[in-house]
Amino acid sequence: MTRGKLKVYLGYAAGVGKTYRMLVDAQQLKAAGRDVVIGYFEPHARPDTIAQTEGLEAIPRRLIEYRGTRFEEMDPAAIVARRPEVCVVDEFPHTNVPGLERAKRWEDVEFLLDHGVDVLTTMNIQHLESLNDQVFAITGVRVRETIPDWVVRQAADVVMIDVTPRALLHRLERGVVYGREKAQRALENFFREPALVALRELAMRQTAHEVEHRVEPAKRGGARLLIVLSGDPESAMLIRRAKRVADYLGAECFAVAVSPNGDLADFPEPQREAVERHLNFARNLHIETRILAGQPEAEVLVDFARRNAVTQIFVARARAGSPWLRRSLLEQIVLRAKDMQVVIAGAR
Repeated sequence: MTRGKLKVYLGYAAGVGKTYRMLVDAQQLKAAGRDVVIGYFEPHARPDTIAQTEGLEAIPRRLIEYRGTRFEEMDPAAIVARRPEVCVVDEFPHTNVPGLERAKRWEDVEFLLDHGVDVLTTMNIQHLESLNDQVFAITGVRVRETIPDWVVRQAADVVMIDVTPRALLHRLERGVVYGREKAQRALENFFREPALVALRELAMRQTAHEVEHRVEPAKRGGARLLIVLSGDPESAMLIRRAKRVADYLGAECFAVAVSPNGDLADFPEPQREAVERHLNFARNLHIETRILAGQPEAEVLVDFARRNAVTQIFVARARAGSPWLRRSLLEQIVLRAKDMQVVIAGAR
């Protein structure tokens, strides 16, 4: 079976027109003779967008009861049983109700693609995992629903849907995006013009990056990155930053932790749990992970880097009071890895 193709409509905020454009394209595909269905659509009480669903078959949603409340979720099994050529799936980063076969809607989309269904879907730039820290710095909001970069990178097409921040704010003020009360809350929080300008720039850069990734693969490559993990929360930031650099360079990426015997059982329980969490986070981003054995730690890390032709080592800056990030380790890595670039990131 040929795997389906993914098309992502990318925006920088709600209301730019992602879903509308996706449905216009779905109608054009239907008019061209393709078998198109709606797997999930969120109307948000927007009449112009709702009008674009006319004539498109909608697959009934699953009704799920969770903690005394009924929820509606997309039904991937029903979609596959229907065997359409193309499926429209709104709100790509959505988290499913607990207890379903898959935790995330992007995982449901993977299921559809694996069964040969082409998928059109929508997302905003703030949901891209590698940009999580940058989005937090811009907006002050920590986005919890994220999509791994590799999921978007496999898309056959990424289309940016763009309006100026000023035009978007006018839409919000007119009640086109949300009702009056929700719109007012949005204007006071996420929908501040400086934040929208910065998010738009992020979306533009990401779209350009996706184009470069597809048309200039031969110009990149050769670099290898090593991420040094610890139990410190800064490790999550470090993973995101290094993975973004690796994707831009077309580089291989390793995430490693070091213990005396190569076993996390050597660590105290809080540190072990934190390192395991960071290793799993790296694996979810398709980063190769290792637990290295030996001491001293800096010597083990740099030796591994040389044996694997690593060109850049990413290590978190030691924070005051951190029990896991030691200034001496950073100094020893820098001292030993003079033939490599050492990137020190994180809190000062």
